[in-house]
Amino acid sequence: MMELYLKNNLEISRVTTSNYSTSFSLGVRMLSPEYRRAIYAIYGFVRYADEIVDTFLNYDRKTLFEEFEQETWKAIDRKISTNPILHSFQWVTNHYNIDHDLIEAFLYSMKLDLNEKVYDEEMLRTYIYGSAEVVGLMCLKVFYSNDPESYEKLKLPARKLGEAFQKVNFLRDASDDFEGKGRIYFKNIDFNNFDIETKRKIEAEIALDFKEAQIGLKSLKKEVRFGVYLAYKYYQNLLRKIVAAPPENILKQRYRVSNTRKLLIMLNTFARNQVNML
Repeated sequence: MMELYLKNNLEISRVTTSNYSTSFSLGVRMLSPEYRRAIYAIYGFVRYADEIVDTFLNYDRKTLFEEFEQETWKAIDRKISTNPILHSFQWVTNHYNIDHDLIEAFLYSMKLDLNEKVYDEEMLRTYIYGSAEVVGLMCLKVFYSNDPESYEKLKLPARKLGEAFQKVNFLRDASDDFEGKGRIYFKNIDFNNFDIETKRKIEAEIALDFKEAQIGLKSLKKEVRFGVYLAYKYYQNLLRKIVAAPPENILKQRYRVSNTRKLLIMLNTFARNQVNML
């Protein structure tokens, strides 16, 4: 019966992924079946943590997050939880021997969002590492759990990909973060006077992160390469939309890639992946 319990909880993680991110969910479906459940479990966990700090604004977020953090470690230690998302996450953590330091870094970054409003350069590096880079490393551990040499080789590109995704998210969500929550992630940025030069500087940093991440994409094994490459292309297209937008519009709307465009990206990505033209 424990197999059924795990199966049910992993299905909840899959549904959570699908409900919150159609793009990421589609990318996961492009992975070899043996990896999908684990990646859904990771996403479900990070999504719930992010919901507490970003969405539960009318509740005692600090207490709720402390309880979530405590239950996370209990689940990992006991190898069971009555919370389906945490049970799925403890399974992937224990099954694939995910480094607990990665989980600690993630939880720390989430707690920063409970208090920090303006991030200096050092704090921003810490935040991006914990909120995005370690998630890439968790996924990489799943992909290469029995191949530590490849895991070590691909760690830097995986981190760069997570960094690129997070910085794109910062620009995409600038309106809600700045106007709604008073957060400023980029150093020395005055969104009240956000000009084209500042915007281009940030976009250039992100483009460089994508370039460094691409090196690792080419080395991924075929069972996972298409799914990761698809997510990479989605975010590159989202960045292009943001690059084309005037600075003043960044605080007026949340940019997204249309479903039609996503389909075209998927078809093009599939063709390029087939001939290893990444």
